[in-house]
Amino acid sequence: MLEFLFSQYKNYPTHEIVLELTAIIFGLLSVWFAKKDNIWVFPTGIINTAIYVYLLWKWSLLGDMMINFYYVVMSIYGWYHWTRKKDNAVQYPISGMTLSEKKWSLVIFVLTILFVVAVYTIFDKFTHWTSYLDTFVTGIFFVGMWLMAKRKIENWILWIIGDIISIPMYLAKGYSFTAIQYLIFTIIAVYGYIEWKRILQEKRA
Repeated sequence: MLEFLFSQYKNYPTHEIVLELTAIIFGLLSVWFAKKDNIWVFPTGIINTAIYVYLLWKWSLLGDMMINFYYVVMSIYGWYHWTRKKDNAVQYPISGMTLSEKKWSLVIFVLTILFVVAVYTIFDKFTHWTSYLDTFVTGIFFVGMWLMAKRKIENWILWIIGDIISIPMYLAKGYSFTAIQYLIFTIIAVYGYIEWKRILQEKRA
């Protein structure tokens, strides 16, 4: 089992392995802080995603690379959004999606997939089934990050779906450390949804 998971790393440059492990550590910290509704979700997330932008370009996973570049931008926006206050109260607390946000989520999902398909086609990267899966996951994660920045509880549902799909994708590509990261992400995301739901119910009560 260990041979299957990690044998491919024998041929990888040492600096890429170190970068992948560093990104994973900060990624796990970021998801944990998100679960706790803690502002540190954003600085730790920026470090994680900035490293992955470089690694995913090297690994030819363009869709996921664009996800992570988008994460960097949205993390900066989310960091600002979460800190906004009015009369010493958080201006944008945890809440559910509005009808308008659901419509925008669908628009973002469709436009993201169309854009990623165009990029993969231009660079002739539709060479493996993971490329098609990566396109779909990119749409899910784009919407998920947008909802997290807006502190919408539904973001966790999209993270769970996207994380589960990402596990076999990264295993197939030979990036076992990252696949394990997404497995842990899935578990934390489930607890994150439960935690945010509790907070939301308490606020409504």
